[in-house]
Amino acid sequence: MSDELRRHRQCIDALDDEIVRLVNQRAGHAQAIGKIKDAVIYRPEREAQVLRRVQANNPGPLADAVIGRLMREIMSACLALEKELLVAYVGPAGTFTETAAVKHFGQAVRTEACALWEDVFRQVEAEHADYGVVPVENSTFGAENRTLDLLLQSPLKVCGEVPLRIHQHLLRRGEGLEDIRRVYSHAQSFGQCHEWLNEHLPGVSRVAVASNAEAARLAGQEAGAAAIAGEAAASLYGLAILARNIEDDPNNTTRFLVIGRHDAAPSGRDKTSLILSAANRPGAIVELLSPFARNGVSMTKLESRPSRMGPWEYVFFVDIEGHRQDEAVARSLDELRAHAAFVKILGSYPAAVL
Repeated sequence: MSDELRRHRQCIDALDDEIVRLVNQRAGHAQAIGKIKDAVIYRPEREAQVLRRVQANNPGPLADAVIGRLMREIMSACLALEKELLVAYVGPAGTFTETAAVKHFGQAVRTEACALWEDVFRQVEAEHADYGVVPVENSTFGAENRTLDLLLQSPLKVCGEVPLRIHQHLLRRGEGLEDIRRVYSHAQSFGQCHEWLNEHLPGVSRVAVASNAEAARLAGQEAGAAAIAGEAAASLYGLAILARNIEDDPNNTTRFLVIGRHDAAPSGRDKTSLILSAANRPGAIVELLSPFARNGVSMTKLESRPSRMGPWEYVFFVDIEGHRQDEAVARSLDELRAHAAFVKILGSYPAAVL
């Protein structure tokens, strides 16, 4: 071993010892804070501020995203010393929703798979779970309507968002494409991989199931079957990845929402989600949205859904930039209430830290 190599390894050993000491010192401060703060252990606004600060101060060579992941896991482990959070998600295990939950909360939380979207909301409402993670929209396929409908009905608050780049893979137990007779996947994944399937597996039967993880499970049990799913499902069900990244749009991204019994305090860079309805008269939609324009509040999402209160009656799901406590947003909401037939603020929460 050269003297230079030995010197670098000795420096790494010393730095590793220092990292362990400092992480444990941080954990001690986190424990002390846990004893003096209120009953809400998880503070999404504080975590967002920490991630933004360490990324802004990152000198490299590690990328900001890598620093963010490392810091997320440190915060997750420290939080678990105060309380092990239980996070419900749309299952089964191996879904992209589980991946989003772990991305947002870190590996130190306990996750629970739910069969139905309704079950995720029910678990959090009943305080059986601390938080839930549900998909709300995909950049290729559009809105997840079931989530929107449940947000309208539920008293829960949105307290976070998780964008997740979705890479779809073709999986099977075996090799080759030639003898594949059936492909299982979620309907959205078929939509995201439509052109690839037409080119590489024309005429092969496509069977929509409840989740990509369920597709992987079925493909593992059936000769001549394949699944479209993520890498986590391939590992979980012991399947080979025949083709990677088969989504038609390389920027294919799903946005997930974190739901809880509270929203978040201002973090400095936030979003607010709300549901609106307008009276059925000419110009009502313009009146509904004009307060945002007058007060310089940017609207990032506008989605309509049937209200289920009567035929051809709709509600609008709106995302805006800013926290509801921000002056411009608060003024907009006050003006909005004067024109809207219905206003429900789903929550204010930190904009995602990538």
